Amino acid sequence: MVELKNIERIYNKGTPDEVKALDDVTLHIEKGELISIMGISGSGKSTLLHIIGCLDKPTAGTYELNGEDISRKYSDTLSRIRNEKIGFVLQDYGLIEDKTALENVMYPLAFKSGVSYKQMKGRAENTLDMVGITDNKRKNVSKLSGGQKQRVAIARAIVTDPALILCDEPTAALDHKTADKIMDLLISLNKSGKTVIIVTHDKRIADMCKRTVYISDGRISESDDK
Repeated sequence: MVELKNIERIYNKGTPDEVKALDDVTLHIEKGELISIMGISGSGKSTLLHIIGCLDKPTAGTYELNGEDISRKYSDTLSRIRNEKIGFVLQDYGLIEDKTALENVMYPLAFKSGVSYKQMKGRAENTLDMVGITDNKRKNVSKLSGGQKQRVAIARAIVTDPALILCDEPTAALDHKTADKIMDLLISLNKSGKTVIIVTHDKRIADMCKRTVYISDGRISESDDK
């Protein structure tokens, strides 16, 4: 599903502030995998996730998603790919605090043509039910707990039925019990056929995944199959 070949990402190229965030990264991820990416702060793991998620472009190398080379696609094409094929779950949730859980989950559907308000609402409600947050769907996000916010964030990520779910430290702000519940939800989504990639610095979370890729100084150092 994901094929990275000799990926390089340099920021401020050619200046005294040049930083090589990724250095000759080659990585293959099969459809239906549950994979963690581990590394210390500044290792390049978030940059790697942003490239996989079409939020950033490599300076060199190629990135194929489902066999399609998207390394040099224009921004509007990348936006469409993100909306149709990729769901994002962030550490800080990335939700609109003064909107309800339901409104937050409906939001990605607003970018899909031919979807009525009634259809958006029904689909969002079904997705919130799937992640166990139905009773709080009309509460403003600001009134929810961290675990509830993360469930809403996951619902928003999957409401468009993406094949690929990318999670950037999704449990870092949660206690162990709540983190385990979020991981149970992500594992369940993986079992339903979704490809799930989790960036984490927590070995306990990584051990719940089927494979762990380690990154250090912008380079893949090793990959462990469970």
